[in-house]
Amino acid sequence: MIFVLRNSWALLLGMMLLMLGNGMQGTLLGIRGNIEQFSTLQMSIVMSCYFVGFLFGSRITPDMIRRVGHVRVFAALGSMISAVLILYAAAPDWIAWALMRVIIGFSFSGVYITAESWLNNAATNETRGQALSLYLIVQMIGIIAAQLLLNVGDPSGYILFVIPSVLVSLAFTPILLSVSQAPAFASTKPLSFRRLFQASPLGCVGMFLLGGVFSAQFGMASVWGTQAGLSVRDISIFVAFIYVGGLLLQYPIGWISDRMDRRKVVLWLSAFGGVALMVPVVWGLLPIDRPAPFVLLVVIGAIGGGISNPLYSLLLAYVNDYLDNSDMAAASAGLMFINGLGAIGGPILTGYLMAGMGPDGFFFFMAILFAMLAAYTAWRMTRRRQTPTAQGGFTAVTPSISVIGVEAALEKSEEALRRGASQP
Repeated sequence: MIFVLRNSWALLLGMMLLMLGNGMQGTLLGIRGNIEQFSTLQMSIVMSCYFVGFLFGSRITPDMIRRVGHVRVFAALGSMISAVLILYAAAPDWIAWALMRVIIGFSFSGVYITAESWLNNAATNETRGQALSLYLIVQMIGIIAAQLLLNVGDPSGYILFVIPSVLVSLAFTPILLSVSQAPAFASTKPLSFRRLFQASPLGCVGMFLLGGVFSAQFGMASVWGTQAGLSVRDISIFVAFIYVGGLLLQYPIGWISDRMDRRKVVLWLSAFGGVALMVPVVWGLLPIDRPAPFVLLVVIGAIGGGISNPLYSLLLAYVNDYLDNSDMAAASAGLMFINGLGAIGGPILTGYLMAGMGPDGFFFFMAILFAMLAAYTAWRMTRRRQTPTAQGGFTAVTPSISVIGVEAALEKSEEALRRGASQP
């Protein structure tokens, strides 16, 4: 661990600052949009546009890097992120925000790809697992800490938009001054979506549904908070605990999934998530004059984040159980694309439900997606037997990770499996 920190501290510090900026802008826009009197549907479109840009960035950035190099792409995208974070406050128009969200989603996608290629190149076979674990922890801590920064200024002013812009600008200083040139991207063996679906229908459908859950959590949590009448402090606490849950439950759930049929874990988690997220909806239907206690809502938010994040890693591991090692990287890229497609529609559908049924639509949308995943998993368990032998173990990853990071995670899990098989 000390070796990893000594060789990658600048990159990890820079990524934490980047996640501080990204985490702040995602929550801040929902709060400022309410101040600017944007409708729920307008804000849902704004939030959805981030995932449109992120999806295109994941497809286009590798070609950009091959043409002009990692450093130029990294610096250019970082400059765009910093500029857009300032322009939000200067152009309080929902259409302008939607266009800027496309740009910032595209830019963050490219930044993740570049940073993860550097991290992978700096790590050895022996330290790659530790490097990825630190990278995941740094990302989650950055987003959680970002929510605390929302309380240092007035969301109707400029300062809360200046802070993430400055943090993002500072993030690139240690990275660009310390990293070496990353290796060129290797060509990945193509894998058609038809072949991917044949290998694992559950993986494809599950990733699509989880995309909607993730985008609702990341994009619409603060919009829900403003509609529910919460203060900035309460909104920041609620959003923070979504990621606290995701950070704390990744590894326990991963440990369990490596020791039993992964489909059972998917089924139980998604069913429990659907039931938990229906609690605020049912509470709102009861003849009770007061809203659900805030502590209860925070716990439910933590459960939602604590289930959705491990499910992402779990589905990646499950699909890889049915593939040759040579197909795993291409399959992961395909699954991430499917997840991105689901993410685009998540905020829009959530906003539509919230416009019709009020704040409870936020929880209702995610509960329905979890219920759909549980039902589909149960049906798939009647169509295919349990995997006889796992190709690799569970490796914790986040939805924002790029193909580079996933490939490194797969290498880590394969190496761990080989070491385990070689031991008597």
